[in-house]
Amino acid sequence: MSEKKKAIVLLSGGIDSSTCCAFARRDHFEILAMSFSYGQRHSVELDSARKVASFFRAEEHRIVEIDLRAFGGSSLTAPVDVPKGRSIDGEIPNTYVPARNTIFLSYALGWAEVSGCRDIYTGVNSVDYSGYPDCRPEFIHSFQCMANLATKAAVEGNYLTIHTPLISLTKAQIIRKGIEMGVDYSLTHSCYDPSPLGEACGSCDSCLIRKIGFQEAGVKDPTNYMSKAAAE
Repeated sequence: MSEKKKAIVLLSGGIDSSTCCAFARRDHFEILAMSFSYGQRHSVELDSARKVASFFRAEEHRIVEIDLRAFGGSSLTAPVDVPKGRSIDGEIPNTYVPARNTIFLSYALGWAEVSGCRDIYTGVNSVDYSGYPDCRPEFIHSFQCMANLATKAAVEGNYLTIHTPLISLTKAQIIRKGIEMGVDYSLTHSCYDPSPLGEACGSCDSCLIRKIGFQEAGVKDPTNYMSKAAAE
């Protein structure tokens, strides 16, 4: 009996990464989930990541500790206010964390090589996103090329593939596909600036994109918002 294929799935605990878990399962991979405690504003998303990893019966879930507060530069890693209620127009907001996706993918690359995986799933999206440059197809293509030059595995012919099944989908399309594959979105968290109880603020970019996605998908939003007004 052949050994099951394994894939690293970068898991933040949000809609996109949770849907990536479903895609990896659909593609017959065992999931090795990787999350990061990187000095972000809150740990609510990591609680959600643990729940999602358990939901998908991940073979292993590693939470890597790094400190991106060392250079800050973002409202998620420095004492800067998260923008609320803004018009999402493609301008790069201060919630962009410098080099975050590059760093996360680099860690995933290391674990993939050590564990014998040839596949990494990441939930980057170039349609309904906040203008982050490291969510674009060009970035993923370039990183994959670099990975296949930089690793012993690739030199020996075991090339790495970075899967981005959501990259050209709208948030509504992602949610519909996730529902079809059985994703429980009540386990997920998106808010950049939740309350101490973990309630979503309802007005940061991530909350706005999430709310619009559920509305356009025609799916009830299971998010626990701070108030009824925040949910509207």
